[in-house]
Amino acid sequence: MQDKKPETAPTPPKTPKKTNLLDHHSIKHMLDESVSEIVTSRGYVEDVRLSNVRLLLGTVIIVIALFAQFYKKKFPENRDFLIGCILIIYTKEKNAILFTYPPVGSFTSTGLEISSKLPRFSDMYTLTIASADPKSISANEPVELTKSVTKWFTKDGVLVEGLFWKDVEALIDQYAKEPKKNK
Repeated sequence: MQDKKPETAPTPPKTPKKTNLLDHHSIKHMLDESVSEIVTSRGYVEDVRLSNVRLLLGTVIIVIALFAQFYKKKFPENRDFLIGCILIIYTKEKNAILFTYPPVGSFTSTGLEISSKLPRFSDMYTLTIASADPKSISANEPVELTKSVTKWFTKDGVLVEGLFWKDVEALIDQYAKEPKKNK
């Protein structure tokens, strides 16, 4: 009798991430998704509470908009009601793309807040890592990376993941370093 090795299905090759280099929204989206993937691969678990609050707020805004649309009074009389709706709808949105819990087994009590910016008509992508609770004793100083997206993409729009992962992991390591104590 021959010993047969169990056959394992070959893993399909990972398809490269490709984007349209003329669309800065798709570039930012791809980079943000990659950052989320990198951070979660480092042991950080995503905190979805803020996302759930944003969804709830969006639902409330839609309901308010429906009330404003079908309110019995016409414009001059319902001015106060419309102003109230606009004030409720107006919320300042941060550039945060990911909130995390602290990694399991760490001594810190706060997770990360990761935000990014890619201004229109600019190739400079800024990634910022800060504490999800900046007032906490265990919060470190925020760290920032600003680099041209041309360093991470080929001319065909394929993300060079190795270079991008290296830069993001270096930024995470820089944030996680113990702050130097003053003598």
